[in-house]
Amino acid sequence: MMENENKNLVLILLVLALFTGMAVEISEGSTTVGIILFLASVLLLTRINFKHLGNSGLLKKSKTYFVIGAFIVSADLYYNFRNGGELGTLDVMTLFFGASLIGTQLPNPQIERVSRFGMYISSVFVILYLIFYTMFAFFNIDFLHKFDHYLILLPTVGLLGLAGIPLEVIATETVRISGVEEMTMVIGGPCSGLYSMFLLIGIVFGYSRIEKMNVNKTFMMLGFCVAVAYISNLFRVVVLYLTAYYYGQETMMLVHTHIGWIIFAGVAAGIMYFIELKS
Repeated sequence: MMENENKNLVLILLVLALFTGMAVEISEGSTTVGIILFLASVLLLTRINFKHLGNSGLLKKSKTYFVIGAFIVSADLYYNFRNGGELGTLDVMTLFFGASLIGTQLPNPQIERVSRFGMYISSVFVILYLIFYTMFAFFNIDFLHKFDHYLILLPTVGLLGLAGIPLEVIATETVRISGVEEMTMVIGGPCSGLYSMFLLIGIVFGYSRIEKMNVNKTFMMLGFCVAVAYISNLFRVVVLYLTAYYYGQETMMLVHTHIGWIIFAGVAAGIMYFIELKS
């Protein structure tokens, strides 16, 4: 039993790393690499044996749910293809939700189980995204700019100031860096770290539902993962500042494309390991 649990943990950590890398690569890096990482993560998901899923699925078998999932996937792809746009993070998570919904209706028990896990992750991400990015914008709630300025930009600029590296704040989300070359950096959007928080919340929530964790433990883990995600993102931004200062914009952009999901995968792995120790 212990050997199977350790195998599951290793597979889950690999899936988290691959899936997170997929989301970032598709939205910011190489689409081809993103697709490869996605296929690899799906393959590994089918090999995870969740302990407490049983046969009582969240959704009963119904052609309606299958059709809804297929419609979501088709509509998102059609919209992006017709408008000539690239798939963004929200598109990736929407497609993942639709595909997961389809998977919950398939006769293969293992595919059904891992699809349920994927449905939790993607649905939580989409809901939080719509709240913080769509609803707040609709009601003119200036949360995101204030979050980026006071909780990301100023703390990181202050930390580097203590290390003797001068950064000049020239706008709400923009700093000027005078290192090997003069350049400006905008700390906003994905750099706020909210995407990583949304993913972590979805992963912990889904895992807690699948493994039937109690409510108090679930909330404790959610709070812990938000705090760790925030601190990890500060570290990521500091690394980007330092790279820009010492090596210039081209190197910084290369690091920017990959460092986020690598750090996130490590953080997610640590959180999952902590959950397993406390289980």
